[in-house]
Amino acid sequence: MGMVSEFREFIARGNVVDLAVGVIIGAAFNDIVTVLVDKVIMPPIGMLMSGVDFASLAVVLKPDDPATAANEAVAIQYGALINAGLKFLIVAWVVFMIVKAVNALRRAPPPADEAPPAPPPQEALLMEIRDLLKTR
Repeated sequence: MGMVSEFREFIARGNVVDLAVGVIIGAAFNDIVTVLVDKVIMPPIGMLMSGVDFASLAVVLKPDDPATAANEAVAIQYGALINAGLKFLIVAWVVFMIVKAVNALRRAPPPADEAPPAPPPQEALLMEIRDLLKTR
């Protein structure tokens, strides 16, 4: 019974819930970045490079052979690596901007008071007397 209550306490912590929310949002964000890179960014770049589709760029080590049972080509797909690198840079940039915004909010200086309030008349009179005594 102690293990169950300890597990319940662990799950109920705010950090675990925050982490779960972050992972779920991260997975959804991954889909957005994948579409952004594959369908928005890479087609114009491919068009500028004479219609090259980066996802299909590869160095073929062994071409497929339809005469054999194992007719799969062996290739190093460096185009997929380029796409993954772009995805990483986009995600890293967005995370950087989020962290930068959060840090700016955390260290925002409190609004400065315009001028200290005037002392009550009794204190002003006592300060005047003190200053007169100092000059003597």
